[in-house]
Amino acid sequence: MKKLLQFMKPHKGLLIAAILCVVINNFTVLYLPNIVSKIIDDGALSGDTSQIYRLGILMLAVAVIGGIAYFFSVTLASKAVARFARDVRRAAFVKVQDFSLNDMQKFGPASLVIRCTNDIAVIQRSILMVILQMLPAPIMAIVGIVMGIQTEPMMGLLMAVIIVVVLLIAYGIGGRAVPLFRQLQTKMDNMTRILREVFTGVRVIRAFNRQKYENERFGTAATEYCDISVRTGKIFAILLPTLTLLTNLGIVIILWFGGMETSGGAMEIGQIFALIEYLTIILFTGIMAILVYIELPRASSCAERLDKVLKYTPEILDQEKKITAPTKLRAHLEFRNVTFRYPGAEEAVLSDISFISKPGETTAIIGGTGSGKSTIANLIPRFFDIQEGEILIDGVNVCDYTQKELRDKIGFIPQKAFLFRGTIASNIRYGKENATNNEVEHAATVAQAHSFISEKPEKYQSFVAQAGTNLSGGQKQRVAIACALVRKPEIYVFDDSFSALDFKTDAMLRAALRKEVKDATVIIVAQRVSTIMDADRIIVLDNGRAVGIGTHQELMKTCTVYQQIAASQLSEAELAGGEA
Repeated sequence: MKKLLQFMKPHKGLLIAAILCVVINNFTVLYLPNIVSKIIDDGALSGDTSQIYRLGILMLAVAVIGGIAYFFSVTLASKAVARFARDVRRAAFVKVQDFSLNDMQKFGPASLVIRCTNDIAVIQRSILMVILQMLPAPIMAIVGIVMGIQTEPMMGLLMAVIIVVVLLIAYGIGGRAVPLFRQLQTKMDNMTRILREVFTGVRVIRAFNRQKYENERFGTAATEYCDISVRTGKIFAILLPTLTLLTNLGIVIILWFGGMETSGGAMEIGQIFALIEYLTIILFTGIMAILVYIELPRASSCAERLDKVLKYTPEILDQEKKITAPTKLRAHLEFRNVTFRYPGAEEAVLSDISFISKPGETTAIIGGTGSGKSTIANLIPRFFDIQEGEILIDGVNVCDYTQKELRDKIGFIPQKAFLFRGTIASNIRYGKENATNNEVEHAATVAQAHSFISEKPEKYQSFVAQAGTNLSGGQKQRVAIACALVRKPEIYVFDDSFSALDFKTDAMLRAALRKEVKDATVIIVAQRVSTIMDADRIIVLDNGRAVGIGTHQELMKTCTVYQQIAASQLSEAELAGGEA
């Protein structure tokens, strides 16, 4: 928690002002019983009406000052804490943006969402409660007991004993809830993870009629969370009535002994009322402080989880020393003896991969499932770091670029097209924020998306749901391709980005691409031979190794793996060398 509080430094002015207002409010609250005592003893019992009016006006003025102080304390504290939470949330979001794909999996997307939302909200609420409810407790207790002793020493000490006993009992009961709050956070993570899986995989669940299984799985997680919540609730169900009983018992004790003192002439009635007010105020404030204290371990647990995110060092970092790429090379990609294995894996996914792709050339990658095709695509924008060899763009190792510089050179279209909530135009402009309408339309035309966009009532301003769920697979792929085209990068990486297109659209798109990307390097990962037959270079992968490199015609003569793939997909005429 201490490390997170560094984010409060820019707002310490607001915080100090809020604390000052809290102190002012506390003193006004503690001063009111003294005025009430004087109204009873000096005004009501003596029949002095003018004294009652004078003290009544003073009481009203003190109450107004206290109310104003309380208003500003809440307003200023809320503003400071809300800005603190905003800064922490922004810092966590920025940090997660730097995580590699493997880093994201280490924490888990569901857990990261909880940490950046619910955990920060818990910390925000706890800090606000500490300022407004826990901070006043020691002030109230010390000043209240001192004023009680000044009112009547023996009764003041009796009041102090009652307060200590009540607060110790409250702490003893409430302390049992501390470990339960830690467990609640873990159970919340588990429940959120299951919810995310179910909502994301709803089609698969329905396709296999697994609703009952998922209901039971979520039901178990929800029940575990519920059981701990109930146990926590039982503790508070015992705590609050006990505190109420003890508070009332303390009032009875003061009335009992105060009555005897009054009958003996040692005390006045107003002093008894003042002592009861002090006792009630101190106990109420102390009980609220204990409730906040019980909540603090939950906030501490959230702070620890969030601190792990903020302190985590991403696997992929920019080099401190910047190396400028040679100006003589552009759109030049080279894999030099690249070997890669995923973190934690024993066997390499890619072994000793080497090839060069130059401007105007199309390099295609094909192979069986699990052969490493998409892995090559993911290594080019440096989503992962390789263990052996080099990947060079324009003659410079990709590790020597900043990640922004590197990815500015690349137009990457993932295997599974992902669109953001917004419009079709905003999704295409995701590749180039300041793209003109003509550039957007041109990119969509090349991507063969203009035709279906034009048929929509709102055309390029048509609404796109989150993840593009209101578009077909082929439409999403074409919009994603347009997003890459509009930025006009040096290197295009199509990771099986034509899989949802029919053969006619596929052929039209490839023909349009040849003209559009003639000065760029194109990398195409594909399952269909027809998509890559006209590529300048085809790399055939088998178990992570390049078992063949050449044109379609060359591979049909020299590469057995490619021959098998082609024979399973193409007709005899196409096998003879014709276009798909």
